[in-house]
Amino acid sequence: MSRRQDAARPRVAVVGAGSWGTTFGKILADGGAHVTMWARRPELASEIQEGKRNSEYLPGINLPRDMHATHHLSEALEGAEQIYLSIPSQAVRQNLKAVRPLIAQNDAPIVSLMKGVERRTGLRMSQVIEQELHCDPARIAVASGPNLALEIAREQPTAAVISSTSQETADAVARRARNKYFRTFVNTDVIGTEFGGVLKNLIAVAIGIVDGVGYGENTKASIITRGLVEMTDFAVAFGAQHETLQGLAGLGDLIATCQSPLSRNNTAGRLLGQGYRFDDVVKQMNQTAEGLASVAPILQLAREVGVQMPIVEQVKMVLDGTMNPRDIAPHLTTDDDTPQGERTTNGQAGGGGALWRSIQRALDQFRNGGRGAAGDRS
Repeated sequence: MSRRQDAARPRVAVVGAGSWGTTFGKILADGGAHVTMWARRPELASEIQEGKRNSEYLPGINLPRDMHATHHLSEALEGAEQIYLSIPSQAVRQNLKAVRPLIAQNDAPIVSLMKGVERRTGLRMSQVIEQELHCDPARIAVASGPNLALEIAREQPTAAVISSTSQETADAVARRARNKYFRTFVNTDVIGTEFGGVLKNLIAVAIGIVDGVGYGENTKASIITRGLVEMTDFAVAFGAQHETLQGLAGLGDLIATCQSPLSRNNTAGRLLGQGYRFDDVVKQMNQTAEGLASVAPILQLAREVGVQMPIVEQVKMVLDGTMNPRDIAPHLTTDDDTPQGERTTNGQAGGGGALWRSIQRALDQFRNGGRGAAGDRS
């Protein structure tokens, strides 16, 4: 490619060069953008820049020639028309303090690729971005969906949701973040899209726990189904649209994260189910399992709005060492023996009925090329 052609390509920056950040950089480059990654470690930046590899996080993957990397944040952000953030949720605020002066004269969209809540405040990532960058919420977008990094890096087809309170911002980001193997839908339900990405991690930890114990598919299907009810009740209580939790950012991400050994949260849960203590699990994980850090703040938020989350409560008990992992299955919903209905507290049908309708809706989306989506617009 000539220098003139390269200069004509839209410039984007990706802050964070872990597995998901690097994968999203590949998505953007394969979609036609000139991508500059920021890596905290100089040696990682050098490997991406010179070798077009990230062997630590994406072994065996060749990165596009149009992906570049630097460990100088100012260099990565210079001239960026869109800025993507892929940093562990508990380190976001600190990193944004360094970003803020570098984009003070820039009105580029800021896109969160992160799926967590801040432990100290319980804030969603878009809220932390708004606070630290002092920017208009309409400039912020979030990306979520069934997006296991290594599968996408191998160019296995999938879809995601780009959400912003501004339809214009969501559309602009979605047009940039798509290619032959990665399809993007849009919505304006930032609350539901972000909480879907956070809450599915917690249910995936529960699935990992029962998998580690050795329980079978009935137990896991029960947890996934009732977990979707907990996710929906929680998100709707904070202003989300229930349809969002039945789409890619909710059900889609839940299925992918719960059933795949590539899921960090599933892996962390499986180690807990095998008897490892929380500290040992953290040491064994090469990358951050966001669900482990999000359990406590999510439960605190749930209590504040009166939402019951028995599966997540039991995950916390396992993390705290106050529940034997084998005991998580008999208490899928409550210790109360009074028969309960399957409906969610927000009035939408839960359980198997909602799951089946959600699956039917997802199938309709694929059959119709995305035109059948109610909450996620192509």
